[in-house]
Formats: sequence, C-alpha cells, structure tokens
Amino acid sequence: MNINEIMQCLPHRYPFLLVDRIIDIQPGQSIVGIKNVTFNEPFFQGHFPGQPIMPGVLIVEAMAQVAGVLAFRSGMEGNGGKVVYFMSIEKAKFRRPVVPGDQLRLEIKVLQHRGSVWKFSGAATIDGKLASEADFTAMVTDKEI
Repeated sequence: MNINEIMQCLPHRYPFLLVDRIIDIQPGQSIVGIKNVTFNEPFFQGHFPGQPIMPGVLIVEAMAQVAGVLAFRSGMEGNGGKVVYFMSIEKAKFRRPVVPGDQLRLEIKVLQHRGSVWKFSGAATIDGKLASEADFTAMVTDKEI
C-alpha cells in the first residue's frame, strides 16, 4: 500500500501520519509497515538539539497506526463512520535510539480480536535489530462528532 491508500484507512495527516508504506498484510493476522525517519521530522527540532532521537512514544504511535491499517483492512473498509482508539499500552521497551536516516520496519501481529476490541503485539526494527516493542489494545468505535 502506498501513502494515498494508507490515508484512506487512517485519519492522521502531517505532521502526525507516521507510516510511509505497507509492504505486507494478512487481514485479521499481521501487517508490516515502513516509516522512513528523516531529519525533517518536526519533533527533531526539540528532541534533542544536536542529538536528534525519535521519541519513544512516537515509535509506539507508528506501530499503532500500522495496526489501525490492519484493523481497517480486516473488515472496516467502507465504514467511514468508524475510528480506532488506543485503550492500553503494555510491555513497551526501547532497545536502541531511532535517528534520522533510519528506516523503521513496523511488524504487528494480532494477539486477540473479540468484537470491537483488538490486542496487538508490535516490534520496530532497524536493519533487523530490535529498536522497540510493545503490546497494545485498541477499540474500533463510532467517530464522535
């Protein structure tokens, strides 16, 4: 999936859209996305001047956005009245810094899916080395207007 197809699934836009491409998807099971990290990211101005590091919370957010695409492509298509919200984040670990020039490979697996609630396991790697991992839960619900 390219960026235009991703934007059909997610409500996020610049500067908060943190997924550049989906390279593999198994609806209801797993997904792999890519985030190209560049020095032009707005958060690098303040995190940290002279030593830019991608905030860990944004790495987890990138994993969650990829998971949102998976939920959308696993039965939400055509339902513009739904959105995916975070419910919990567990076991988040950060193994190495993510810096400009890195390419994050965001691998997400469905651990459980019951009704509108999804539980995922995510890993972010750089060149095959683990940068971050987390389990998180999300709920598909109606958009609030």
